Amino acid sequence: MKKIFVLTLLLVPATVFCQGFLDRLKKKAQNKAEQKAEQKVEKAIDKGVDKAEQAAKPGAKSTGAKSPDSAATSKAPVAATPVPAPPTEAAAAPVVLKSNSRFDFIPGEQIVYTESFEQDVIGELPTGWNTTGTGEVVTLNNYPGKWLQLHQRSFYLTSNQKEFGENYTVEFDVIMQLKYNGHFYPYFSFGFIGTNGEPAAGNDFLRNYRKYASGEAIIYPADAGRSTIDIRSFKDGREYYNGDNQVVNTLSDYWGKPAHIAIQVQKERMRIWVGQNKIFDAPKALAPGVQMNQLIFEVHTSSYKEDQYAMYLSNLKVAKGIPDARHKLVEEGKFSTTGILFDVNSDVIREESYGVLKDIAGVLKEHAGIKVKIVGHTDSDGDDQKNLQLSQKRAAAVVKALQDEFGIDGARLQSAGKGESAPVGDNKTKEGKALNRRVEFIKL
Repeated sequence: MKKIFVLTLLLVPATVFCQGFLDRLKKKAQNKAEQKAEQKVEKAIDKGVDKAEQAAKPGAKSTGAKSPDSAATSKAPVAATPVPAPPTEAAAAPVVLKSNSRFDFIPGEQIVYTESFEQDVIGELPTGWNTTGTGEVVTLNNYPGKWLQLHQRSFYLTSNQKEFGENYTVEFDVIMQLKYNGHFYPYFSFGFIGTNGEPAAGNDFLRNYRKYASGEAIIYPADAGRSTIDIRSFKDGREYYNGDNQVVNTLSDYWGKPAHIAIQVQKERMRIWVGQNKIFDAPKALAPGVQMNQLIFEVHTSSYKEDQYAMYLSNLKVAKGIPDARHKLVEEGKFSTTGILFDVNSDVIREESYGVLKDIAGVLKEHAGIKVKIVGHTDSDGDDQKNLQLSQKRAAAVVKALQDEFGIDGARLQSAGKGESAPVGDNKTKEGKALNRRVEFIKL
């Protein structure tokens, strides 16, 4: 029977088989036992379909790595020296990356949880995290900061203890260092759960995380624009919502460099962006009346060995509340946001800031008589004078972005910087530092 099954697969066109296989994987089992069974099936058919799958794959003879920024090999660059950020004294004006006009993600107003692993020891799992397998904090030779290296067959819970509220956003960066070797890439899951008052990083939620409530997504990475993602939610251990697979045709452009994932929740509604592409906008995705308070991540099993792939996670942020730029700027005279992001130690605005800038520009266009002063702020890390200069340059970069990208008259805009001199959060905590790295808009 097995021989007949394999022969049949060889007769099926490769593209049809691959699509059908991915569709079946979309509905994969809801527990570890079923996952293991699925892997046994994949191993059983790999020998019969590898050649067909390879023939159908565009550019099958190439490496499959699209990014020139990826490392020379797929071996994880643990404890490598980060490349220094571009000097802020460069003569060239800061550049805002051209952005998708439909990118409308706006982060929450009040920071609940943030994690960049700044205080964690290289080679160790982050303090307060829990996992079914292993993971370690590393530095990379081509991206600054610290990253958590994720491993296959490992499920992760963060150190967060606070509830998210009913309206919140979740953001993080993930680097998928992938190179095609004839098998399906490892899948990557992420999302959030409610622990109903129990310890958020407790062992019980490593194996039974859906017992109260969850909202989750699975990315199925693939080359040539064929990556897909689906979302599901659960309440009291039962499936509440199951979306259809959506294609993320730009995901493979990020192989070997950070891809920004953003989730926005408004009560039952859940939206997900990968990069600047909105992939889901599901009005009834989440069960009503549940409180989420924990993030989850998982790298699933595949045929790839540990030295044939790498996945890294950093720059996590959960923020609650819906910012109202119009009300605060027009009526209260001041609007502050942590949603305008910059490259490390730089005044270059990151592309995921576009939604916030677009929102502010809309307010300024609607109220043409308003003039504003844009003030940059930093946390207390580093030299005081350099922080002051950096905050000034970042404020000027925002002015330039509003002029160049949105057509706001420069005569209506002023810029200034206060460095670390006016904190609104405790610089001794991660969340306090994140609050202090902000941009203010003050009506004149």
